[in-house]
Amino acid sequence: MSRFCLPLFLGASLLLASLPARAELPPLIPRKVLFGNPVKVSPAISPDGKRLAYLAPDAKDVLQVWVQTIGKDDARQVTKDKKRGISIHLWTYAPNTLLYVQDTEGDENYHVYSVNLEDNVVRDLTPFQGVRATPLGLNREFPNRLLVTMNVRNRKLFDVYRVDLTTGAVVLDTPNPGDVVGWVADNKFRVRLAQSPTPDGGMELRHRADEKAEWKVLLKWDMEDVNSRVLGFNKDNTKLWLATSEGRDTQSLVQRDVATGKEKLIASDPRADFAGAMVNPNTYEIEAVAFNREKVKWKALDKDVEADLAALAKGAPGEPRVIDSDRAYKTWVIAYASDVVPTAYYLYDRPTKKLTKLFVARPELAKYKLAPMKPVTIKSRDGLELVAYLTLPVGVKAEKLPMVLMVHGGPWARDTWGYSSNAQWLANRGYAVLQVNYRGSTGFGKKFLHAGNREWAAKMHDDLIDSVNWAVKQGIADPKRVAIMGGSYGGYAALVGVTFTPDVFCCGISIVGPSNLVTLLNSIPPYWEPMKKQFALRVGEGEAFLKSRSPLFKAEAIRVPVLIGQGANDPRVKQAESEQIVAALRKAKKPVEYVLFPDEGHGFRRPANNIRFQTIAEAFLAKHVGGRAEPAEKPAATTSAPR
Repeated sequence: MSRFCLPLFLGASLLLASLPARAELPPLIPRKVLFGNPVKVSPAISPDGKRLAYLAPDAKDVLQVWVQTIGKDDARQVTKDKKRGISIHLWTYAPNTLLYVQDTEGDENYHVYSVNLEDNVVRDLTPFQGVRATPLGLNREFPNRLLVTMNVRNRKLFDVYRVDLTTGAVVLDTPNPGDVVGWVADNKFRVRLAQSPTPDGGMELRHRADEKAEWKVLLKWDMEDVNSRVLGFNKDNTKLWLATSEGRDTQSLVQRDVATGKEKLIASDPRADFAGAMVNPNTYEIEAVAFNREKVKWKALDKDVEADLAALAKGAPGEPRVIDSDRAYKTWVIAYASDVVPTAYYLYDRPTKKLTKLFVARPELAKYKLAPMKPVTIKSRDGLELVAYLTLPVGVKAEKLPMVLMVHGGPWARDTWGYSSNAQWLANRGYAVLQVNYRGSTGFGKKFLHAGNREWAAKMHDDLIDSVNWAVKQGIADPKRVAIMGGSYGGYAALVGVTFTPDVFCCGISIVGPSNLVTLLNSIPPYWEPMKKQFALRVGEGEAFLKSRSPLFKAEAIRVPVLIGQGANDPRVKQAESEQIVAALRKAKKPVEYVLFPDEGHGFRRPANNIRFQTIAEAFLAKHVGGRAEPAEKPAATTSAPR
């Protein structure tokens, strides 16, 4: 049942009185356009290059997988998900077989399903209750096989299973010895690498010559290089592609000889981490690599690909990204997007360098004026460079605006430049939007990453405050009208903001944010257990220390309204994390509004739920910060009542 105190409808007269320069703002972009289901999205081309699979809503507005022949108008729906909608799908090398991944109402216990395109029969390939399944790999030489990891034998550990796509038979392939958190298969479809945390918080990479050989330690990354990872093998499985920061500050592309251990630096950027690669599916060579400081920049390692990237850069509005290709690597699927261009998808024919438009994900957005997102660099009080993104409302002067500080989750993740539904939503309502990559964010080198160790609610939060002060000093933000908002770690940061620095923000919105680090770390999913040492090193340990960094124990300091959203099935940040601080605030008679979705997990994936929460949040911000709001629709009869 959803619980909240705020009425869903606020009169237009109240809202129109709160922003003096309102008449200059462009028309309101409806929440449904921003947060509803896309018209079509996520196209994937079949290995033979003849068909396209994509996601689109059905008659009940649930995202399903659709398939059509390229060049023909024969699209048909091939899945029948009842409620949550499908977000991950992929072609196999087996004839007429697609896969998709789905959990139950946000519990993250994913199952892998196959769809037979001849008869639309759906089969659960991993039908184990309470088990989390993740596809590990497909291989063109073994078209009817799938490697998948599952925690069937022990909920804390993932073994590798081999699944027959024809019969559905599931066979244990590689058992977990008790400490492995990641597996890598070679190009002959053999599990050859295993990653295991070390007692000092680092990572050990083990290797075996074949399925019958013993595991041997290939290399070790210490704590500061623990984000290093394997990208795959070369064609003859004698060398590894690695993204690693060992020996340098930023994560770089390296090739390592398995037998000799000799490493060759392929590509690096002294100011940004490795951010992606284009791998030729026939040669297994990496042909282009990306780095991302303020924006993604691609560097071609192959002359032919360099010519392709140059052609794509001129091909359509927005920035191109290769998202899929056929087996021959002659037809690519391209996504074009930017901060102010709705994502459009094209087919690119490499021999002719011709682009053919497929569709636009959200065509309705083209009717509205979108706000540019500007990269800025802010200096922290101790001299760190914080790459941030500023989105300003269109049509009004950037002077003493109401502002929303949007804090990304993770925290070991980052904000990036490009289209953001949240940034466009808030800017359209009249707010300046500031998104900051505080210390501990990924993408800016290991020194910056580890500067966030044990700094939750401390220097990580100082970076956020320094960023607010920057916006105020620049004359952009009205210091009396700054809100803080975020999800996951961002939700925690919002709670920290209104408790540890109660005079900075006029209100806070926390979505699936932990309030007590003690209970958070004591209730992590069982399969996170092997990573506990890394949590201890990065977050901190000891009850007294963790309590000192927990908003729950400073709830009495809150002076401003707080809105909290939670999914009942969240396996990462349990429902208790929100409810204990809501209870504390209500007991202390502090202003708090609480929304609980019984069919969501770590975030709100169903469009109806997402729009419902954004409706409440929009009215909350309009009331307490001063932007405008789209009037709320009357709740449907099936929605939960306020409590």
